[in-house]
Amino acid sequence: MIRLIRNLIVLGIILLLCIATIYGILGYNKYKESITTMPIKEKVESVRQNKSYVSLMDISPDFTDAVVAIEDHRFYEHGAFEFVSLLRATLNNLKEGEIVQGGSTITQQVAKNLYYSNKQTFTRKVAELFLARDLEEMYNKDEILELYVNIVYYGEGNVGIKEASEHYFDKQPSELTYNEATFLAGLPQAPSIYSSNSDAAKDRQAEVIEALKDYRNENEIIE
Repeated sequence: MIRLIRNLIVLGIILLLCIATIYGILGYNKYKESITTMPIKEKVESVRQNKSYVSLMDISPDFTDAVVAIEDHRFYEHGAFEFVSLLRATLNNLKEGEIVQGGSTITQQVAKNLYYSNKQTFTRKVAELFLARDLEEMYNKDEILELYVNIVYYGEGNVGIKEASEHYFDKQPSELTYNEATFLAGLPQAPSIYSSNSDAAKDRQAEVIEALKDYRNENEIIE
């Protein structure tokens, strides 16, 4: 009986490795196809040329801190991806047979928004990892964060923090108050829901505020 269990475990591991290898190859091919069609630097430059693009220094620190706190609180500490979160998400997704958990870092989200739609597949997730690795090699963390806040969707047709700030509060990103900044930082997770449901938006904002407090406290302790 013990031998049978051991054999089943080994078989399961081999099966997982085979699946991972297949998706690894498919994802790498998708990644190569993407950067061949348009290299990363060209893609980034096209984003920066957008009239709504705004630099990090022209955005409220409350907003950028809140984004890191709620989306990827170890963003400045890890690399392109966080192994533990990635492994947990991968195992859960393989178990369900579909993408049910993201585990994405801010860099991975930038990779997705630069090249792919919101339709999640295992192949695309792997391609994101290769793109995220390249992004981390080409750009520093502040540059990646700047790209992120400029390309994510904030609901009601608004892409990027400049459009969102002007639409929701008739302000420039640098003028956002703490309350406004924490509201906007929570939108990208589910923009269609939070932009139309005030109760859900308030609950999400409370999560952002709590995460921001913890993030700033942690950084004060480290410093």
